[in-house]
Amino acid sequence: MRKVINISIYEGEKYLVAEGINIPIVTQGKSYNELMDNLKEAINLFIEGEDLSKYNLDTNPAIIASFEINNISHARS
Repeated sequence: MRKVINISIYEGEKYLVAEGINIPIVTQGKSYNELMDNLKEAINLFIEGEDLSKYNLDTNPAIIASFEINNISHARS
């Protein structure tokens, strides 16, 4: 079984969005701090009510979040 919940974080139209890649959760926040609080709550609520073996997850999985970064400026010489 996998020991990791994968989360994708990106900028939505108005809010930052966190979306589960291997679990069915989505949450949002106005700031990264608010998003992290909401994400922790969403994951805890999901874990509390689910049989994680249905998602091929161990009972105490770690969380890995990937951030999508837009508008990267390139260094100029």
